[in-house]
Amino acid sequence: MNAHPLVRLSSIANWTCTSSARKLVANGVPDHDVGPFHIQADLDFKIATQAISFSTPIAPVLTETAKELGGPQGDTGFMLNGVKIDPGTGGSCNDSGSNCTLLGRAGRWRMEALGQTSFNFGADSNNAHVQPGGVYHYHGIPEGFIKKLGKGQAMTLVGWAADGFPIYARYGYAEPNNATSAVKIIKSSYRTKAEPDAHRPASSLYPMGTFLQDYEYIAGLGDLDECNGRTGVTPEFPQGIYHYFATDTFPYLQRCVKGAL
Repeated sequence: MNAHPLVRLSSIANWTCTSSARKLVANGVPDHDVGPFHIQADLDFKIATQAISFSTPIAPVLTETAKELGGPQGDTGFMLNGVKIDPGTGGSCNDSGSNCTLLGRAGRWRMEALGQTSFNFGADSNNAHVQPGGVYHYHGIPEGFIKKLGKGQAMTLVGWAADGFPIYARYGYAEPNNATSAVKIIKSSYRTKAEPDAHRPASSLYPMGTFLQDYEYIAGLGDLDECNGRTGVTPEFPQGIYHYFATDTFPYLQRCVKGAL
């Protein structure tokens, strides 16, 4: 039972494995403290139980193709506690920036929930908030869940992606294939663009980093590929496996997957 005043619900997350699949049955209720949300009125939803049934391959197959997931394209993955990963938002602005909405499509410029201060999506201390229908979900590193796991500055498994590959949070080996190397904070290979895209709302109105389109992937800039993943050894996979990271900067959580679906 999560007795936090903003929850007061039991958190259920049951993972089982067959010869071909890793399956989750959960209610989507976080198992840690939540808030404060600081939510604007039109995003002031209450956490509610969900009927989650998620299945992912137990023997994932890596491909060369990055496949975007999230929202209507399907779930990107789930944390071990049964809470959904959903780093993108449904908020948008038109070209001039005169019409913006946190819910719905005002235009092509997709708002980010984290890393900007122009729009308040009410993300709490766990980089999470609540969707319509009461769906609590993570946009970034699930700080409260990581604290509960209690592994400190160690490589920590926190979830499974839709393609079956594992997700780790913040820390990884300095040498991807050497489990005896130092543990360091893993960095993404994205950065904000030097110049805004054509027809973007003025950066004087909405600084760079406000919109999804403000970021670009630069191979080799950080430790990870375009899906915030890399191949290497992990505590759970000492022979090596492709795996994703939750990072402190964009994209925070993977926006695409590299495994077969």
